[in-house]
Amino acid sequence: MSKTIRELSKTNGRVYVYLRTPELGERFLRQAEQEGFTFCDGAKPTARPAADVMAINHDGTINYVGTNGRIVYGSGATHIGDKKLNRIDYELHLQRE
Repeated sequence: MSKTIRELSKTNGRVYVYLRTPELGERFLRQAEQEGFTFCDGAKPTARPAADVMAINHDGTINYVGTNGRIVYGSGATHIGDKKLNRIDYELHLQRE
């Protein structure tokens, strides 16, 4: 059985989730909301559209990944500053369920 989004948020370092299609993005946001996640300003995940790369945080929030984060994500870098970068392909994550 695969990990929940909540379990992934406890991973050491930054966690970026790749959402290949809009449908996967919607599914990710629904699951995040069901697990109690919000955006940093308190908005429910399903109140906003998904991006193709989203971050999940240790404090139970999600956020969009900005330009610098996208550059790091696509560069193959293994760290963001002193934090490990964990890349999760949500589609593969679901297939492990």
